Order: sequence, then structure tokens, then C-alpha cells
Amino acid sequence: MLTCIIQYDIDPTKRAAFETYGQNWATAIPRCGADLVGYFAPHEGSATRAYGIYHIENLAAYEAYRARLAADPLGRENYLFAQSEKFILKEDRTWLRNVSHPKGGHI
Repeated sequence: MLTCIIQYDIDPTKRAAFETYGQNWATAIPRCGADLVGYFAPHEGSATRAYGIYHIENLAAYEAYRARLAADPLGRENYLFAQSEKFILKEDRTWLRNVSHPKGGHI
């Protein structure tokens, strides 16, 4: 099991748009095959750092998931929403595996 952590730098004046974006992924991501932990918007401290976190079996499963997400109507709509509203300034993905849990599973 792999965990993908997406770190976003967002426009702090468009936090509500990012929240809508995260809420849309709450439907599309599980429907397309990943185990969504959640989307997290700034609350206190940094006003520009946000995260999306999900689990997926392996990188081959990730590739199939990405294809399904790109074909999903809400997935496409959400990508276009982010591009048109320009609330995401930077996006970085980190892939991790859980070494503290037997067989790399999630708790």
C-alpha cells in the first residue's frame, strides 16, 4: 500500500475555492479507485499550505486510477475548475509507504 501526499501552495484569498475543490475530490477519488484520507485546507498557521492524502495499492494501480479520474465527469470538471480559478500556485506529490504497520498497510 502506498500513500500519496499532495502538498499544495494555494492563493490565500481563494481558500473557499480550494475547499470546493477538495469536496469535489471526496466524491471523484473514491469512485475512481483510491482510498481518500482527505483534503485539508489551512486553518491556523500557514494560510497557503494545503494537502490532499490518499492511499492506493501500488504505482500500477495509480496509473489505472489516474486514467479513470481523467475520464470521470466530476474529475474533468474539477481539473478545469482549478485551472480557471487559479487558486493552486504549486503542487507537489510525495509517495510514501507505511513502515510502522505490518506489510506497509494503513492503520
